[in-house]
Amino acid sequence: MSKKEKIFETIKSSLHPRNRNRFRYDFINLIKNYPELSEFVFTNDYYHETIDFANPLAVRALNRVLLKDFYGISYWDIPDNYLCPPIPGRADYIHYIADLLASSNNGIISNGNVISVLDIGVGANCIYPLIGNKEYGWLFVGSDIDPIAIASAKKILELNKISNETIEIRQQSSSENIFFGAIQPNEMFDLAICNPPFHKSMKEAEARTQRKWKNLGFTKEEKPTLNFGGQNSEIWCAGGEERFVSTMIEESVQFKKSVLWFSTLISKNSNLPAVYKELIKIGASDVRTLTMAQGQKISRIVAWTFLNESEQNIWRNRRWHSFPPKLGRKND
Repeated sequence: MSKKEKIFETIKSSLHPRNRNRFRYDFINLIKNYPELSEFVFTNDYYHETIDFANPLAVRALNRVLLKDFYGISYWDIPDNYLCPPIPGRADYIHYIADLLASSNNGIISNGNVISVLDIGVGANCIYPLIGNKEYGWLFVGSDIDPIAIASAKKILELNKISNETIEIRQQSSSENIFFGAIQPNEMFDLAICNPPFHKSMKEAEARTQRKWKNLGFTKEEKPTLNFGGQNSEIWCAGGEERFVSTMIEESVQFKKSVLWFSTLISKNSNLPAVYKELIKIGASDVRTLTMAQGQKISRIVAWTFLNESEQNIWRNRRWHSFPPKLGRKND
């Protein structure tokens, strides 16, 4: 086996075992099937075919191809300067949260439309609902405060002929609320997921990006844009990640019987002590921290529930194992 073949076969062991992108991208085969990707692919010094992941156009092109090839999504695009997320990392959240849900179901992963998920900040890309529905058949509601992001997500669903009953996109009208306005009366969700804005200001976001480019040997003039793009509401908010998650935790108390597992990504390890303190304060019954790694980037999912083991069993038997099964999101 040649050096190049050995490199190609290297497993990204940090990704979830069910992640379709555990192996390095087979760019040769991808280009064969999707020639439009070829203009962005080159061979680096380690004999890898790759793209410039600092180029938003290249990342968008790769995402379109990956979503087509692995998930059967025929159309996917986002407006210029909106967040263009890496597909493997987003898929990892879905797979790890599926394992979390299995912990309330005797270790069995629940598939199909008996499972309802709320995606806080669905974004213009609609990535989590697309992957979650294709991988597990779950139903989704995605909420967002940005009307352009809402329109983009709806267009993706419409052009892929995904019905509103399968993935519903809702406008969040209040910048002060997270679950209020997103969850309707008598509605129940098995999971709530969120990728919160993690910077406190656009200035902080730009400074962090410039430090990254400097470490990679680029000048400000060479790489002036944010990695993977991103609008204000996607990448920063007043108080940053810590304040956003704190609001999530505070509001979750009002929906303790409406959501089985709340969860959020935490990008900054330094925010964890404050998050744990808040969860103890509100009386969460169970708190889990799931660590994810993609390359050198480490992130965490913090999940919490207000239901004890007995109440989780009642939830499971009522929603997942009833006959006939209770479909949809309403608590009928």
